[in-house]
Amino acid sequence: MKTDPHAEHRWLKRLVGTWRMTMAECAAEMPGGDGGQAGPADNKWIETVRELGDLFVVSEGRGTMPDDGARAETLMVLGYDPRKGRYVGSWSGSMMDVFWVYEGTLDASGDVLTLDTTGPDFNAPDTLLPYQDIYTFESPTRRTLTSRMKGADGEWVQVMSATYERID
Repeated sequence: MKTDPHAEHRWLKRLVGTWRMTMAECAAEMPGGDGGQAGPADNKWIETVRELGDLFVVSEGRGTMPDDGARAETLMVLGYDPRKGRYVGSWSGSMMDVFWVYEGTLDASGDVLTLDTTGPDFNAPDTLLPYQDIYTFESPTRRTLTSRMKGADGEWVQVMSATYERID
């Protein structure tokens, strides 16, 4: 079955390339989190994003954790499902046993992609909470990621932020 790409699939190409990631903040609740500013390991992350045909992108990240300098890897697959009218994808990392499944939308500006998911409350792992990963393009060579979870009080709490600079 051949699927022709839509404008939303073409938007994903903005992610293609090699990026240096600098972690600005990682809350203590997250695995590897230090509860504030990331340590010197934050500049050692590289993310390579490639196309998987015309419909998906695959992102592979490698770096060191801010708390103990341990090596870590991440893998994200992201696409667009025209039947759902939503971006879809998944993320997994070697630092945790959680497989995150995404659905999300692009804002009207075309620069902010918000991916919704559920995951564990790291203080009570048997409890699932809503999470969001928010990717914001500030320019063709710079983007940010803000991760947040919805607390028991219903308020969003930022758990991680990072800046990505294109290096190719």
